[in-house]
Amino acid sequence: MLQELEIHDFAIIDQLQLSFADRMTALTGETGAGKSIIIDAVSLLAGSRGSSDFVRTGATKATLEGLFDATSNPRTAAVMSSFGLQPDEGSVLLSRELYENGRNICRVNGHLVNTATLRAIGETLVDIHGQNEHQQLMHAETHLGLLDAFAGAPVLDLLADYQTRYAAYQTAAKALRKKQANEQEWAQRLDMLTFQVDEISSADLQPDEATTLTQERDRLANYQRISDALTGSYDILNGEEANPLDQIASAMEQMQGIAHLDTDFASIASDLQTAYYSLQDTQSALSRQVDDLEWDEGRLDEVEKRLDLISQLERKYGNSVQDVIDYGEKAKRELASMTATEAGDEGLEGRVASEKKALITLGHQLHDAREKAAEQLSTAIHKQLAALYMAKTVFSVRLTALVDELRPDGTDSCEFYIQTNPGEAAKPLAKIASGGELSRIMLALKTIFAETDGVTSIIFDEVDTGVSGRVAQAIANKISQIAHHSQVLCITHLPQVAAMSDHEYLITKKVTHGRTMTEVTKLSDEARVHEIARMLAGTEVTQLALEHAQEMLTMAAQTKAKLHASA
Repeated sequence: MLQELEIHDFAIIDQLQLSFADRMTALTGETGAGKSIIIDAVSLLAGSRGSSDFVRTGATKATLEGLFDATSNPRTAAVMSSFGLQPDEGSVLLSRELYENGRNICRVNGHLVNTATLRAIGETLVDIHGQNEHQQLMHAETHLGLLDAFAGAPVLDLLADYQTRYAAYQTAAKALRKKQANEQEWAQRLDMLTFQVDEISSADLQPDEATTLTQERDRLANYQRISDALTGSYDILNGEEANPLDQIASAMEQMQGIAHLDTDFASIASDLQTAYYSLQDTQSALSRQVDDLEWDEGRLDEVEKRLDLISQLERKYGNSVQDVIDYGEKAKRELASMTATEAGDEGLEGRVASEKKALITLGHQLHDAREKAAEQLSTAIHKQLAALYMAKTVFSVRLTALVDELRPDGTDSCEFYIQTNPGEAAKPLAKIASGGELSRIMLALKTIFAETDGVTSIIFDEVDTGVSGRVAQAIANKISQIAHHSQVLCITHLPQVAAMSDHEYLITKKVTHGRTMTEVTKLSDEARVHEIARMLAGTEVTQLALEHAQEMLTMAAQTKAKLHASA
């Protein structure tokens, strides 16, 4: 539901802020006052093509913002999620800036998006119907989805099963096409992966192995230097004639004898003691190293070969041992996938054929269920058309089973046909010429589909043009019925439609300081009487017109109560 709309410097609108409620809201006013400009603003927020011509003269940019409540619209949340966005506690804020230099900035909940993303999200929130453009109902490619939504669980459950099977079929078919496109390349890739996995697996690499082996090689390669240094150092510290440890011990004893006489002496004595014990530890460490030292020429050769193998693998598969291990795991997964594909119970070709056969069976079941739904839909539409004084109009659903053609939504094509007059041929809905007839047909369809469309707000832009009398009242009733399921904003010049609305705004135009501006006023109950009287009488509003207007509002309230009670 559209809750708030804010417009700045757009066409002849300087600044405008509107709050909308649920059910049906009528926008009335003289021709040229700016009613359609408000709808244009909502259309741009929903992602329609923008233009710098919309920027108010003298301004650098036009700013549009619309706040929608999408709490009860899971379709919006799903589409937003596909773009990495989420409603903010059920609210969706669409904003758009149009600059005079042609620059265009779109945002959803404060996040920058492109126009295509804005349109994808906006289509789930707003459905705008004009005199000559009825959006999805006029596009045959949407008719199958509308039929399925009308049918509900009997068709949608089958469709879900079909789509799951279709995804599996597509995966298998893609693998088969890839294999058939280049059998030689497939075989070569299989052989190469087998070799790579065997080579890396047989190496049995450990993550820190190269560092450890390099250290061991350096020790083995420098054995003589290490042996000489360790032995020489130990001999010096353990010398029989001039033992450094004994000399330091003597110095320590001398200083300890006078340590109590001066703090400096005590510090020196402490340092000598520390040095003595430290050298003792060093002497012990040297002794252990000398005892552990051994020469193994065969081990050096083993380490050299192992390091050479690691170096070869790193040149092939990565810059480090870990890179080689990671590549090996990746190759294992790909090899397992290709092996599983080749070793299927019936082979890849058999699996594709099996999946296709199952899909065709599901497609036939889906077609039969859709046939039943098409009959029910036709009956429901005829009932709505009769209420709109089009009892002789024939609505039909052309459901055609496609031969050996598998689509993501089944094996059917669907298009709505209309026969407006007896004796004439039925024509596709999109080719109906009469604006008045098309508006009524569209309203009949929208009455049926309002509950399943999932659109938050529906906008009718003068769809009542070209009708009057009882047809006008019938149209007003239908719009009110639609508003029972979705918020409806309706631009109208018909008093019957305005009277059936739950809320009414008056759009006027005035000139201030040489500039034309549009103003919007929410009408009180009393003001509504005057506005509907103006729509009835024209320029001069008489007492009789006021009484007639009041009567229309009273009757409209009674009619709405009956319609909604039976809904």
